[in-house]
Amino acid sequence: MSAKSDLMKSTFRIEKMDCPSEENIIRMKLDGFPQIKKLEFDIPERTLHVYHEGKVDQIEARIAELNFNSSLQATQPTEGIFDAEDAGLQRKILWTVLIINFGFFAVEIIAGILAASMGLIGDSLDNLADAIVYGLSLLAVGKAVTHKKQVAKLSGYFQLLLAAIGFAEVVRRFLGFAEMPVFEVMIIVSAFTLVGNSISLYLINKAKSQEAHMQASAIFTSNDIIVNVGVMLAGVLVQVTATRYPDLVIGGILFLVVARGAFRILKLAK
Repeated sequence: MSAKSDLMKSTFRIEKMDCPSEENIIRMKLDGFPQIKKLEFDIPERTLHVYHEGKVDQIEARIAELNFNSSLQATQPTEGIFDAEDAGLQRKILWTVLIINFGFFAVEIIAGILAASMGLIGDSLDNLADAIVYGLSLLAVGKAVTHKKQVAKLSGYFQLLLAAIGFAEVVRRFLGFAEMPVFEVMIIVSAFTLVGNSISLYLINKAKSQEAHMQASAIFTSNDIIVNVGVMLAGVLVQVTATRYPDLVIGGILFLVVARGAFRILKLAK
């Protein structure tokens, strides 16, 4: 697509954009702006380039509504040629990460229930929350903005409900109404997901791609690896201390992360 004389490039700094979830939320938030011709995300640098026609005011206001600590850095005319984004490729990527996250959710939720581990359950719901964001992005393709907001609202409240139930269970167990978690299952399942995420990160880095979605996936997978190590460490501490508290602490932290994601999704429904 050739750039027109009135084509502008606006650069935004978005401090709280640190994983693909935020990227997809921003894409959905900007859906329905015909003047936007292309979005370029640089998640490691927390930067978004918007190629658009006309003024940037409405675009800036829409991004600001997300409260991602965004700021407009520059707006200038741009020249040259750039290709329109490949919707088919985006769908393929979204389906891939959705399946991966939902697969990890299924494994960890079953293991977490069987092992009475709030850490594993919390990690599973974190993966489910990510899958919800990707699912919302897929549903938004070709749909009206009103439909998108309705789906986002329902998904956000569902995710918030899960986080509230999980956190309430953590409090109940802190009061002593629970069995000891099976630390062996915590360690083994977390190690399994750690290996899977490490392989994914290796393949992503091996590709040496400069594409935004690949860079975002690398950051996202790195965060998942940190969580996996945290749950494994909690399992070890459960064994060493012979108490359920390390598992409850990591579980409580993860449920707060899930709740934070739910509030971000609900912002789309405004």
